[in-house]
Amino acid sequence: MYTVANTSIATVASSVKIHGSLAIGNKQYKAGDEIPWTYVYPFFLFHMGIFGASGFLMAYADDRPEISFLYAHGGIAILVYTIFYLAMFGVDEVKWMFLNALFGLLGLYAQIGWILTWFGRDIGDYPLPVHVTPFLYFTLYSFLVRRAVLDLTNSTEDHARKQKVETGYIVVTLAVNLGCFLLQML
Repeated sequence: MYTVANTSIATVASSVKIHGSLAIGNKQYKAGDEIPWTYVYPFFLFHMGIFGASGFLMAYADDRPEISFLYAHGGIAILVYTIFYLAMFGVDEVKWMFLNALFGLLGLYAQIGWILTWFGRDIGDYPLPVHVTPFLYFTLYSFLVRRAVLDLTNSTEDHARKQKVETGYIVVTLAVNLGCFLLQML
């Protein structure tokens, strides 16, 4: 169980440095405390993976629920995750997450389109409002993966290493986006 209040995190070796108050289970952490990264990333990657997958499957199912249900189901979870992200990673990181998502809409479109081909579907067969929830989940999940890569490579507070890791992350992301787009064309 995670309880967060005014919290942001940065990596120190194989741990996460808390910059606010945080309760995990029965233990309270204060600013400057370090917790193992395993307390942060496995929980959120698994939890968001489950919710994101359910939102994706509902949005693109043959007999999908009404768009209002998709927005309510996904919207509540997305709001909660965004609040946690703001508390753990800070306003600037979350701002960049949404800006990068805006810049990466074509990449999102290509990746989700490619995933839909696994189910014999085409992304163009669905109206634009159906894509909102899966795109937002994908944005949140991609951000969490990027943060995990930065933290697990001890790049958060090392500017030179962070630039190298982020450059590598961008190259890999662009390659994945291009690959998804090309695979979708087959």
